[in-house]
Amino acid sequence: MLFDQLKRRDFITVLGGATAAWSPMARAQQPVMPVIGSLSGSSLAERARLLVAFRKGLSVLGYVEGQNVTIEYHWAEGHYHRLPALAAELARSQVAVIAALDGPAALAAKAATTTIPIVFNSGIDPVSVGLVASLQRPGGNLTGVNMIAGPLPAKQFGLLHEVISPAKAIALLINPNNANSERDAAIVQEAAHAVARQILVTKAVTETDFEAVFATLVRERAGALLVNSDVFLTSQRDQIIALAARHAIPVMAAWREWPIAGALMSYGPSLAAAEEQVGVYTAKILKGAKPADLPIIQPTTFELVINLTTAKALVLTIPSGVLAIANEVIE
Repeated sequence: MLFDQLKRRDFITVLGGATAAWSPMARAQQPVMPVIGSLSGSSLAERARLLVAFRKGLSVLGYVEGQNVTIEYHWAEGHYHRLPALAAELARSQVAVIAALDGPAALAAKAATTTIPIVFNSGIDPVSVGLVASLQRPGGNLTGVNMIAGPLPAKQFGLLHEVISPAKAIALLINPNNANSERDAAIVQEAAHAVARQILVTKAVTETDFEAVFATLVRERAGALLVNSDVFLTSQRDQIIALAARHAIPVMAAWREWPIAGALMSYGPSLAAAEEQVGVYTAKILKGAKPADLPIIQPTTFELVINLTTAKALVLTIPSGVLAIANEVIE
């Protein structure tokens, strides 16, 4: 009996020692969770809703943050000059993929690495700025979504032109640090010239520039402000809308978040749909796809959103033809 008990105790001891020795080895053999580096010139507060769409795209191929994939977030908070250092940090950490969530982030990521795959969501023409070789065959280590179609600023201007009195100038606000700004200004000026409408181009590069911008708009009696698509300008959306309300100036931008926050109108592609597609492409790369084999996606659906409450506060009547084509009306 005693001998049997000793043998049983020795067996349990040996088994316990084997288990203790095996566990670290088993843990070491478990697959390492891939890490996605998320890079943006914007802020978490600004993109929180869009991150839901990005995670939804990842989940299409079975990736769930915290379960089988990790995401490291890097935010420049609207300060483009921070992006190169943030991108370099991600490159040094050898993340599996970099999700560059805007044009400035994509340019910084490209400069930081030629080997780590990069998926971007950009309003900058990816071919003209050298992000990719072509839309169908990106080449290199980048692919993604090109959000802004060339004629979009002209379409936005055209909608404002139908709403605002023809005697009034329409102002365009650009960030000259944006690679698209001069091109977009030229597109709007050409569209304005075609209908004999005066265009006033204004610029902002820091948070303190907007008071002066609106002082110019008031002095020149601008009838409306068209805000160019730009990460920095979007980060200052609340300040711009507050100043516009103070001076009774209608505002139009590309994204539906603007009229939701109190601007008059927006016209542009769906940011959420684009962000979801970035998530899908990121997941495909984690599964083994190469960026060079994934063509650049361009938006095919555009949304017109009108805030009628803002229109009433500005004593503006939206033409029935414009209301008829609106995808969403906020009342």
